[in-house]
Amino acid sequence: MAEQTIKFDISGMHCVNCASTIERKLKGVKGIKSVRVNFSNATGLVSYDTNTINKNNIAKFIKSLGYSAKERIRIDQSSKESLQKIWLIYSITTSIVMMVFMYVPFPGLVEKYLSYIQLGLATITILGPGMDFFISAYKSVKNLFANMDVLVSLGILSAFIYSTFAIFGIFGTSSHAFFETSVMLIAFIRIGKYMEERAKGKASMALQKLIKLQADKARLLSPEGKETEVNASSLNVGDTVIVRAGEIIPVDGEIEEGTSTIDESMVTGESLPVAKKKGDRVIGSTMNKTGVLIIKTSKVGEDTVLSQIINMVEDAQMDKAPIQRFADNVSNIFVPIVVAISIITFLCWYFIFYHAASQPPLVWALKTAVAVLVIACPCALGLATPTAIMVGSGIGLNNSILIKRASALEQIARIDTIVFDKTGTITEGKFGVENIVPSGEINDNDLIALASAGCAFSNHPLSLSVVDEAKARKLSWDTVQDFRELAGSGIQCKYKDKTLMIGNESLMTSNNITIDSLQNKTKELEVKGESILYVSYNNTCQGVLGLMDKIKQNAKEAISSLQQMNIRTVMMTGDSELVANAVSSAVNIKEYRSKVLPGEKRDVVKNYQEQGMKVGMIGDGINDAPALAQADVGIAIGAGTDVAKETGDIILIKNDIMDVVRAIQLGKKTLTKIRQNLFWAFFYNSIGIPIAAGVLSPYFGISLKPEYAGLAMAFSSVSVVTNSLLLKKLSFRS
Repeated sequence: MAEQTIKFDISGMHCVNCASTIERKLKGVKGIKSVRVNFSNATGLVSYDTNTINKNNIAKFIKSLGYSAKERIRIDQSSKESLQKIWLIYSITTSIVMMVFMYVPFPGLVEKYLSYIQLGLATITILGPGMDFFISAYKSVKNLFANMDVLVSLGILSAFIYSTFAIFGIFGTSSHAFFETSVMLIAFIRIGKYMEERAKGKASMALQKLIKLQADKARLLSPEGKETEVNASSLNVGDTVIVRAGEIIPVDGEIEEGTSTIDESMVTGESLPVAKKKGDRVIGSTMNKTGVLIIKTSKVGEDTVLSQIINMVEDAQMDKAPIQRFADNVSNIFVPIVVAISIITFLCWYFIFYHAASQPPLVWALKTAVAVLVIACPCALGLATPTAIMVGSGIGLNNSILIKRASALEQIARIDTIVFDKTGTITEGKFGVENIVPSGEINDNDLIALASAGCAFSNHPLSLSVVDEAKARKLSWDTVQDFRELAGSGIQCKYKDKTLMIGNESLMTSNNITIDSLQNKTKELEVKGESILYVSYNNTCQGVLGLMDKIKQNAKEAISSLQQMNIRTVMMTGDSELVANAVSSAVNIKEYRSKVLPGEKRDVVKNYQEQGMKVGMIGDGINDAPALAQADVGIAIGAGTDVAKETGDIILIKNDIMDVVRAIQLGKKTLTKIRQNLFWAFFYNSIGIPIAAGVLSPYFGISLKPEYAGLAMAFSSVSVVTNSLLLKKLSFRS
């Protein structure tokens, strides 16, 4: 048996139940081993036995279900969003016009033909923005699986058909049309559809941003030493490329010649460039900072680190539950029940209780059956979740918390574990001078000024921090000569005709600079997680500087608040054990992971999920993207990379870690409102359906005309929206 896995772009899905239908049907096909269909990014992942079935057969089978499938090409969703927006604007505009017709009196001829004008507008709306619902409902019924669009379609059609009959006098001259019910229902549901398309478009953009990080061109070096510029995608394993300072490394490979420092923050998330020499491995799409490198290619295409990160984001998004509403989960039961009640109502009044009917049996039976369908129309049910989410999202945005995915507010209310990236999340991602330890007679300011003279020509993060400290102290210094940046060790130059060196311990020992008197102090600083810079002038060590990535304001307070909410807090970082321990201790996180690579970050999140935990991941780097996608809720720092922000479900715009606490509070309140809305939606149905069916008519003379059923349905929608708006009274506790 030869097993193969293929990714499909699937079009034609209208809700999460469409994805469930495709999964359920495909799993029954001989040769299919596993299926995962994701509605939110319109993709399917299918593993199959190539001896039994091929990808063309799979695509044809999906087409037979009413959908289309093409091999994964990462399509742009913007055009689909534009169409959704056009239909949304049209349906809302038509709803407003219909409401004006209801409440504004019109003179003479206009009033005479007003019902026919409404019929025309409703017909255009149903055949335009409403047609998607009917197509989806048809596919759903065809595949024996009821979805939300079946309910929507029944509500639209029942109101439309009854109103059409009414204006032609089939129910008598006193019957009233209510075409606005159909039009408004389409407008309400269109809002939710538009939000879903935007979410799918954003998911696609995240992957496109990752792809754009790859180098377009490379300098291929021939065995004769000739340079040729080629497309990076055309490189093969074993090819040799040359990369100069300031250029993107185009391949994963091994250094054959040269030394340099490389900014690997794209992969590791850590701000310090890494010293590289002959024999060291390099990662494609990272930045060569200083020297010239000759690199032998070891990995290309799908095997590169960046491609693997892209695949991890895709796989995590495939595993991630799409936008799921409670109404979709119950619709498969609710629809047949409502239809059955409507049919039973008609049959009972026409064949059994016709003698108790207050109108001719056929008219009465039809009106009560239609009233059941209209009052059971899931307008309130469909609005219960999206209205609460829209209000909650608005509150979040007003508080600099951007909710990107509609399901995120529901999911964040349920998380019990939050995993923090360190650099740029708990810490600033910017180093500061924490300790100044002069040696001998030199003072703090003199040591900083001396160090700044050497650091002034360097772009290394530690050098920039030293210069910033000197500027903050308003110090001055003279210009150095013969400046050299030594990869992996530090800086060497001439200052006032004497040798000045700033760097690590190896720089000092290799130049026979004595540092014994500072050893005990430097060990204390290293235990605290500080990076050490020795300063030597005229072959004498003048002192040592301890630099550290600063803890963010409110970090400790935010973590304390989360712990008080019984949420487990975990920190992970690609940094060393010493640094990880120092930072976690500073913010009172007892559980941390150090030296974690990008793929491992995702695995850490997945491991907690496999233990049954609902995990929130908060990060700011490209390397965090797979973990953000894997988490139940991905929370991206606003100051972070575009890819992290696109992959995350929630963005903290102000870069304030306390907003994590506020987002959880908002999520819990929103979830409460959703539950209340669903209760009222079902409450109206449980009370309204029996009344619409005429149960009280023989005993109390109480019945419900279809037009009044439409008003009751509208009232239930108003109550749901009003209840959602009460979220605006939410005040965050610090």
